[in-house]
Amino acid sequence: MLSKVIEDALNKQVTIEAESSQVYLAMASWAEVQGFEGVATFMYAHSDEEREHMLKLIKFINERGGHAQVSQLSAPPTEFGSFREMFENLFQHEVKVSASINDLVDISLQEKDYATHNFLQWYVSEQIEEEALARNILDKINLIGDDKGGLYLFDNDVKQLITTANPANPN
Repeated sequence: MLSKVIEDALNKQVTIEAESSQVYLAMASWAEVQGFEGVATFMYAHSDEEREHMLKLIKFINERGGHAQVSQLSAPPTEFGSFREMFENLFQHEVKVSASINDLVDISLQEKDYATHNFLQWYVSEQIEEEALARNILDKINLIGDDKGGLYLFDNDVKQLITTANPANPN
């Protein structure tokens, strides 16, 4: 059985994961409009992945005797200026999500809820991967600079990151 403190904290994370899905979705749409099919495909896939993270939380809350809440979401930005700015925003967003997961782990320990603590370890590992991926992409974009040919090649290459990052689920 979840304590009210844990239930509320997990429900807050449900909202954060849903908003993460929306952030990736907005970035996918922006990239698609800019003509970068590879980046759009990558972002659409990550939007789906973030929704799966949200659903995993919802099922956990409900299975543990809580009641998962679906809340109103903040609208993500729809314009990003440049790919560098978009991926900088993405990296900062992932850092914020990591901090929220870390807070949840701390709360689970304070509440002596070791089942939730164990459950959250998957999210801790996932966030390490998400931050590393965003940082890696940002490093590549910084290397490319404003070179249009480099951005074109990057757009084609980024599709490979979908299957590399998630070989079991390439969609």
